Amino acid sequence: MGILYNVEEIVNISLDEFMGNQKYYLGEFEEIVLLAIIRLKGNAYGVALRRLIEEETGRGTSIGAVYTTLERLEKKRYVRSRQGEATAERGGRAKRYFRIEGAGVAALNETNEIRARMWSGIAPELDPISGAV
Repeated sequence: MGILYNVEEIVNISLDEFMGNQKYYLGEFEEIVLLAIIRLKGNAYGVALRRLIEEETGRGTSIGAVYTTLERLEKKRYVRSRQGEATAERGGRAKRYFRIEGAGVAALNETNEIRARMWSGIAPELDPISGAV
């Protein structure tokens, strides 16, 4: 089973179109986890997500924090999970794979737009991209 929504097809959909008047805002770690799911495509499971997050952020992350965040994102309907096949190298346990849903993409877009609005008008010497912060 692939990604339910093609990210490229829904980049301009607003969160309201998915959630109605109910707003869920992303915390920093939720945003990082969603981005990691997109980066890992069909191979987004707990350990792989943790590894990518640690590599890209440079900070230690517990597997418990990853799974707690994934459960919260699933309750918000931003992600969906499925069980993979059980494997001998995992002692007969199956991996739980995650994929982003349309509402998750919309939440990422909205978060990105909010950040861009907040950074607009800030003096160039304070812009974190220029490295002068």
